[in-house]
Amino acid sequence: MRGLSAGLLLLVLGLGIVAVGVPAVTGSTPLSILTGSMTPTLPPGTLVVVKPTPVAEIQLGEVITFQLESGQPTLVTHRVIARSTDSASGEVRFTTQGDANDVADAAQVMPVQVQGTVWYSIPYLGWANQWVNGPAREWLVPIAAGALFCYAAVSIIGGFRARRRTKREGAATAVVREPARSSSPDA
Repeated sequence: MRGLSAGLLLLVLGLGIVAVGVPAVTGSTPLSILTGSMTPTLPPGTLVVVKPTPVAEIQLGEVITFQLESGQPTLVTHRVIARSTDSASGEVRFTTQGDANDVADAAQVMPVQVQGTVWYSIPYLGWANQWVNGPAREWLVPIAAGALFCYAAVSIIGGFRARRRTKREGAATAVVREPARSSSPDA
């Protein structure tokens, strides 16, 4: 049972490091894929880690995350299928398309809209990310924290009881000793 608990703990810690720690250290952003437009590459429920990437380094075929409209919070993650330069301003623009879509996105993506490129992804973890960061966060985090504190209290109390029981059993064994019998015939 301890091996299973230790394995589960290591799995959760590893996922936490990959999903939260690495992005925090590198300035990347973990995001959840919510639609099927990138299926089968990035199906709904996939957690993607988007790293900031200079626009000049973005190549054809890379998957980028961008604002649907400049300055708005709605983000889209699609593949770059074409790269062009505006003749008047010299600004690079990207044509994107979801892997599951039959046609390219209607509007080209301007550099100001680009959040970065998908660095890596973790299947299914996006659902947990949405659940924790969504409306459930108001009640889920306090309940989870309370459950962890209760588990810690039960474990600590159980440890103290086991230690006390061991001391009592050791003391009882020392008191119940039989007197030594003499083997001499005079007794």
